[in-house]
Amino acid sequence: MLKKPAANWREARRENARAAVLTAAWELVGEDGLAALSLRELAKRAGITTPTVYAYFESKNAILDAMFAQAAQDFVDQKAALPVTDDPQQDLLADVRMFIAFGVSDVPRYQLLLQHAVPGFTPSAESYGLAVRALGATRELLARNGVHDPRHLDIWTAVTTGLVDQQVANDPGGDRWTRLAEDVTRMFLAQFARGDASEARGKP
Repeated sequence: MLKKPAANWREARRENARAAVLTAAWELVGEDGLAALSLRELAKRAGITTPTVYAYFESKNAILDAMFAQAAQDFVDQKAALPVTDDPQQDLLADVRMFIAFGVSDVPRYQLLLQHAVPGFTPSAESYGLAVRALGATRELLARNGVHDPRHLDIWTAVTTGLVDQQVANDPGGDRWTRLAEDVTRMFLAQFARGDASEARGKP
C-alpha cells in the first residue's frame, strides 16, 4: 500500500530534522571532541530545545549510534571506491593510505569508530555490521596478498591503527608516521605473505 502524501511529508521532515541534529553533533565533536557531546549543547548548536532532540533520538547513545553508522558507511564507501588492479600489494598500500587519511582527517570520527572512546556506548548490531563489512574487505585484500591467518589480520589492524594513533598523538598535522605506510606494508608482507599471492596476480 502506498503511503499517503501527508505521511511521506512527515517522514521526510523527520529525516531532515534528524540529519540536521547529526550535522550539529559532528560539528560539536569536531570542535571540542567526543566528550563535548551533551544533549544540552547539541540542542543549542542545532537551534532547538533539548526536548525536541528527544523527539528525534531517544537518548545520547542513539545519537552516537547514528553517528557511528555514518562513520562506518563512509569508511565502507571509501574502501569500495579504491581501484582494484592486478597488483595486490599496491592495492593493499592504497588501502592503508586511505585508512590513515580517514583517521587523521577527522579524529573524533576515528575515535568513535575504532577506539571505543565513549564510556557506556556500544553500537547497535546494525551499525556495527557496517564496520564488520569494512573488516571483511580488509581480510579479502590481505588474502589476495597471500595472508590468510586470522592472527595476521589482527597484527595488520594493530599496526595500521598504531600509525594513526601515533600520528594523531605525537605529530598532529604532520606526516612522521603516515609516511611509513609503504615501509610497514612491505615489512608485513615480507613476514606473513605466502606464495599464493602470486596466484592472486594471475602469475604462474
